[in-house]
Amino acid sequence: MENTANAEKTGVTVLTAVNIAKAMPIAWLVMFTIIFGIQDWRQVIYLCLHVSYCLWWLIEQWFYPQRKELFNQPVGASGFIFILLFVGVFYVMPGYLAFINPVPLSMTTASIALLLYIFGSLINASADVQKLTAKQFSAGLVRDNIWRFSRNINYFGDLLRYLSFSVVAGSVWAYLVPGTVFLLYLQRMSQKEQSMSAKYPDYENYQKSSARLIPFIW
Repeated sequence: MENTANAEKTGVTVLTAVNIAKAMPIAWLVMFTIIFGIQDWRQVIYLCLHVSYCLWWLIEQWFYPQRKELFNQPVGASGFIFILLFVGVFYVMPGYLAFINPVPLSMTTASIALLLYIFGSLINASADVQKLTAKQFSAGLVRDNIWRFSRNINYFGDLLRYLSFSVVAGSVWAYLVPGTVFLLYLQRMSQKEQSMSAKYPDYENYQKSSARLIPFIW
């Protein structure tokens, strides 16, 4: 209760904490560049992917101000620190591994990573735009267009991007990040299923006609 009250007084919300945490990887990656240098295309591609991902997160809020409503909950000191450590530090592990990896990046690996990132970004952005537009016009349950393939298509796109970072890093340890994100999304999906079922009578039919996360598979 005390943390919530303090957060409300200072105006610190989950969005503020996440924005700071999303900006931290840029500083980390600049530091890695200074310390380890650029040895190969591996570091160049990783910089382009992760930095553009963080910048898009920040720019997207300017394009779609209504997105701020999704993360407007107040956050206390412990929650703020957790977000900084989880998003601003742990999520940068693939970047660190990419910079200390002395093996040259192959064209095949680079191609796979770029495809994952590009399609992941397009899927995630398309899903967000459709959902925000529907919410703006009070359209109710969104289950058509890109959302007909998966009830959590935005999470699927985001996971593809995190996988691209791990592919570029070239270390099995880098997959801890998308693996952890996947477990986090599983929890969110379970909570979402319960709330959506209670909110929309036709949600059960939507469940039967769509995948839970991965289109056409699961």
